[in-house]
Order: sequence, then C-alpha cells, then structure tokens
Amino acid sequence: MRSPVSARPHRLVAVVGTGTEVGKTWVAARLLTALRAQGATVAARKPAQSFDPADTPAERDAAVLARATGEAPEDVCRPQRWYEVALAPPMAAEALGLPAFTIDDLVGEMRWPDAFVDVGLVETAGGVRSPLAADGDCVALCAALEPDLVVLVADAGLGTINAVRLSLGVLVGLRAPVVVVLNRFDDTLDVHVRNRDWLRTEGVRIATLPGDEDELLSLIRNPAA
Repeated sequence: MRSPVSARPHRLVAVVGTGTEVGKTWVAARLLTALRAQGATVAARKPAQSFDPADTPAERDAAVLARATGEAPEDVCRPQRWYEVALAPPMAAEALGLPAFTIDDLVGEMRWPDAFVDVGLVETAGGVRSPLAADGDCVALCAALEPDLVVLVADAGLGTINAVRLSLGVLVGLRAPVVVVLNRFDDTLDVHVRNRDWLRTEGVRIATLPGDEDELLSLIRNPAA
C-alpha cells in the first residue's frame, strides 16, 4: 500500500546516496531547477536534516532544496526535524536530548502542496543504510513511500563500484526502478569513464552529472521508460 502522504505528487522520486558527501542535495536541486525551467510544478521534502551549527542557514539542505523549488525551507523540512549536530538524524536527536521518532512519524508529517505537483522529490540523509529514524534507515523510508523512481547518487571516482553494488543490493526489494547517478563526472578522467562503463556492463542504469541531464529528466517524467 502506498504511503498516506497528502496530495501525492504525480511522480514521486526518492534521492538516496551511497554515503555522505556524494552530492545528493546538489543533484536533487539541479534536477528540480531543470524540471521547473521546463514548466513542471515541483516540490521537495527532506524528512529530517542534521547539520553543523556553524553552517549558515542558506547552506542547509532544506534551504538549498527550497531555492530550487520556490518553497520555504520550513515546508521542505519541518522545523521540529532540524537537528543542529552533524550526526545521523536519530543520533542527533538523542545527542540533543530530543524525543526519538520513527519512520511512520516522518511519513505522517510529510505534507505536499494542495495544488497539483508534477514531480515531488524526497531527499534522504547519508547512505542507503544510514539511520533515518529510531526504527529504520533510508531504505525503510523508501519502502514506506513507494516512490515511482529511486535516484542513487554516487561519487564517480575510486571505490564507487563497490559502493554502488552494495547499495543496489539493499534497494533491490523496492518496486521502483533505480537509476545510478555518477556525480561530479569528468569524462577526461580515465577512472570515471571506466567506472561508468563497468557498471553498465553489469546492467546498471547509469546517468552522469554533468552529461546526462536530459536523460535523467526524461526518466523522472516517465520512470517506466
């Protein structure tokens, strides 16, 4: 059964990562900006965000996503789920002495605009098995949301084949198709090109950023293609 999110977007996309610092927020914002430029109505949600207190408000994930969609950061991520310590969200809550929360809590709190939304994007935190709530990780959230497409963001350099294989191994149980985005791709770097080509020989659907923006946008609009 699909999640009880309000006014579910026409296309619901989950953005997950092979780990931290792979550029999930940058990829998500870039795709949302491009979709909006094409005339699509978009919205973004970040179920929970944790951050270094030294980060400026503009640097926080919710603010970056909000700039891409035209929403307020408080709409992207509910203020009660802003945790000012650089730990996984449930660990951050514990460190700050705040109440624990569950995957069901995050899903139940998610609210989409009342108006029709062509593409709604949900960005998780950390890697696919990183804790996102006291009782579940990013995969558990995706299972609850039942997105139409999962975008797995990975670094293009050394180690990405292992990271992508491990991540796909735990995403396989989801019904949604998965596309791997090799972020910060540089086609002048031999290792980047070889990583892309190796994964493609294994049947992995790969897109690169920069490089394959149009293919990604088309896939988001029609995940079954």
